[in-house]
Amino acid sequence: MGQDQTKQQIEKGLHLYQSNQTEKALRVWMRVLEKSADPAGRFRVLGCLITAHAEMGRYKDMLKFAVVQIDTARELEDPDFLTESYLNLARSNEKLCEFQKTISYCKTCLNMQGTTVSMQLNGQVSLSMGNAFLGLSIFQKALECFEKALRYAHNNDDKMLECRVCCSLGNFYTQIKDYEKALFFPCKAAELVSDYGKGWSLKYRAMSQYHMAVAYQKLGRLADAMDCCEESMKIALQHGDRPLQALCLLCFADIHRSRRDVQLGLLKLHCLCERIYRTKEQQQELRDHVVKFHECVEEMELYCGMCGESIGEKNNQLQALPCSHFFHLKCLQTNGTRGCPNCRRLSVKPGYV
Repeated sequence: MGQDQTKQQIEKGLHLYQSNQTEKALRVWMRVLEKSADPAGRFRVLGCLITAHAEMGRYKDMLKFAVVQIDTARELEDPDFLTESYLNLARSNEKLCEFQKTISYCKTCLNMQGTTVSMQLNGQVSLSMGNAFLGLSIFQKALECFEKALRYAHNNDDKMLECRVCCSLGNFYTQIKDYEKALFFPCKAAELVSDYGKGWSLKYRAMSQYHMAVAYQKLGRLADAMDCCEESMKIALQHGDRPLQALCLLCFADIHRSRRDVQLGLLKLHCLCERIYRTKEQQQELRDHVVKFHECVEEMELYCGMCGESIGEKNNQLQALPCSHFFHLKCLQTNGTRGCPNCRRLSVKPGYV
């Protein structure tokens, strides 16, 4: 496969990936990796594979491709390619919580004498290093790195980098319990997405919404937290971003725990897990969560006593009876009963729940 064909196939994979046809995109890129004789093309397709596996949460595969990319960069003998490959190696180790290795690879990047392109990557290197220091709870060095990354973003007018740094700063201030600042920075990230993010990946919106949800939950603004978390989960499900799905599930649990609504939190958890496993066609896990979902529904009596369907999954008009059992309004109207099918008490309480 020559240079032109390699480029065409990479673009074909990108188009598929942006259309949420991830597995097809991966097959195209793997075919390029196997057949292309163009080292620069192989380097680029490895970058695509690293990004895709990062967003799917397949961090060990991400690391595997990052190591191959290092070898390709050495073959090309280009300092910019080498800097980028070490950055991807650092990010891979960051995702795997190998924070000391992350810091070491980031320092290697910063010590390289490359061109202007390499210098522009220094902001991303500083961000990754800051995340690693935060993972090690070395807060002063983490903040120094985040501030350095923010300066790179401002100096290069790099709004995407600024957005990512703001999300990391939100996480930083959440950990040191300054919740006002923990909200301020992801709100700033959301503004950047709104003002400049027309052509950006939706992951930037999803991450800013998630960090806003965390801060809102800490501040006790639970309705706002739920809105932001639901928006983030919606995007994560749409794009198959499993790491973000997991973070959103934890945030949902925190919100419901803050409401002292443990049972409803479990119900939401099993419902969302069911959707994820159904999408992934993981049948055993799907069956487990369907069973647990229905066990929660039965325990909480969150089902209509007439049709047997669960209540709370979708928007429906409900009717409450004096005994406080409630049913689908359409079921009561259709059956015309004047008593509660659950406890056989008479009469109907007016109004909708």
